[in-house]
Order: sequence, then C-alpha cells, then structure tokens
Amino acid sequence: MNIWNMAIRIIFLSQTTTGLLGNLSLLFYYIVLYLREFTLKHTDLILLHLMVANVLIILSAGVPHTMAVWGLKQFLNGFGCELLLYIQGFSRSVSIGTTCLLSVFQAITINPRKTCLNHRKVKATKYIHCSLSFLWVFYMLVRFIFLMYTFMKMNRKNITRNWDFGYCSTVGRDEIIDILYATLVMFPEFFFAGLITCSSTSMIVILYRHKKRVQHIRSSHGFSRSSPESRATQNILVLVSAFLAFYTLSTIFRGCIALLYNHNWWLVYISRLTSLCFPCFGPFFLMRHYSILSIFSLV
Repeated sequence: MNIWNMAIRIIFLSQTTTGLLGNLSLLFYYIVLYLREFTLKHTDLILLHLMVANVLIILSAGVPHTMAVWGLKQFLNGFGCELLLYIQGFSRSVSIGTTCLLSVFQAITINPRKTCLNHRKVKATKYIHCSLSFLWVFYMLVRFIFLMYTFMKMNRKNITRNWDFGYCSTVGRDEIIDILYATLVMFPEFFFAGLITCSSTSMIVILYRHKKRVQHIRSSHGFSRSSPESRATQNILVLVSAFLAFYTLSTIFRGCIALLYNHNWWLVYISRLTSLCFPCFGPFFLMRHYSILSIFSLV
C-alpha cells in the first residue's frame, strides 16, 4: 500500500507541475505575441482563453488534490472549500465551451464551400469576442447561484451527507440543486460535446478530401509538406479528440462516484486524474505547431 500511495503522490505532483508549465508557457507565448503585434488571430485568441481556463482548473483542483495526497488533509474551511469549488466549476465549463468554440470556428474556417458559408465565416469572426465573454460571464453567474445556495444550505441543521474532497469537505447536494445542475451545467456540456464531435468529423472529412485533391499536385511537383493551415487544423483536431476522450472518461468516473454512496478512494483518485488530463496535457498537443523555442525568439 505504501508503494501505491507513493505512486499516486508522484503521479499527481508530476501531472500538476507539467500542466502548469505547459499552460503557462503557451499563455506567455500568446501574451508576448499580443504585446509585439497588438493583435491576435481568432484561433490564438480562443486558445489564449482556453489556457487561462486550464490554469484556473489546475490551480483550483490539481494543486489542492496534490497537497491532499501528500498528507495535507482538510486544510480549508467551508468558505475556502466553496470558493475553490466555484473556481473549479466555472473554469471547467469555460474550458469545455472554449474547446467547442475552437472546434466549430476551425471547421467553418476551413470549409471550402464559398457560396453558402461566406456569410457565416464573417459572422463567426465577428462574434468571437462576444462568445468568449458570454462564456465567462454566464458560467460565473451560474456557479455563483450554486455557491449562494450552498451557503444557505450550510446554515441548516438537517444535513445528512457531506462531500469529502480530501483537502476540504462541503455539504451534499439535494434534488433542487441536482435539477439546476443538470439543466444549467450538464445539458450545455453534453451539447458542446456533441458540437465538438460533429465539427471534428467535418474537419476530418474536409482534410481527407483536400489531401486527395492535392495529392497529384504534390506528386507531380515533388512537394511532401502540408500547408501551415492544414497542420494547424490537424493540431486542433488532435486537441479536440483528446478532449473528447478525456471528457468521456471523466464523466463516466464522476457518474460512478455520484451513484455509489460508499465509493472507493481509488475510484476517486482515478476520476480526479482523468479530469485533469486535458487541462494538463492539452497544451502539449499544440506545441507541435507552436514551438517552445518560438517563445524565446519572440522575447
């Protein structure tokens, strides 16, 4: 058991440290790029917001979980616990919504149909800033409703169940909050996941047709490298595919924990690790296109 506990500690520490370094590196890259050019491409702007959301997830979830597995238990009071859960909640939802926006925007941008999608492309680029701002404000307000309801519930004396997170504990949810959570959080997340699946499938089809179309041109002229747009689209496609895989696993484990009254702590550890996989390792799927060396060249 000591060996397994030490392995869990090392995995949590490595995952959190790697995730912070990766997200902060790309975040620093985009900030320096903006300071140099005073503007960002729409894709880079969406990725900037995604990195910010990922950093918040790691700081509010990864760091406390790491401290808990290393022996620092229940170091937060009720207010600190609810504040961390509030940050975890809206940053996770913003990360999902931003990934969906990135996937849909890229699918619309690379679509070769000129006649029917030109107007949509112009609208998509026009409302990127509004969409990103709406995601942040909407989910902050939604999670604030849950935060206020939880504080009201803490004053009641007939609390039958607490949620233990290792680093803190809070009151359990009831039927009212479950209905609100399913309506305002889970349903939009499933909707975003469906949009990501559709847009990713569309990108795969477009890239496949593009590859077939230009294959004879490359063979006749001796070109073997793909275009920068194609490589960027492939990187984003890998990113959203990884998101779908990790999000599905995290949802399954979270569902198992919610249904089981006396759940195993190993199941909790696996659920926490999978929920942190995309925020921690997502930036490294992009670093094939955005090299770390380019950060220092910008500086």
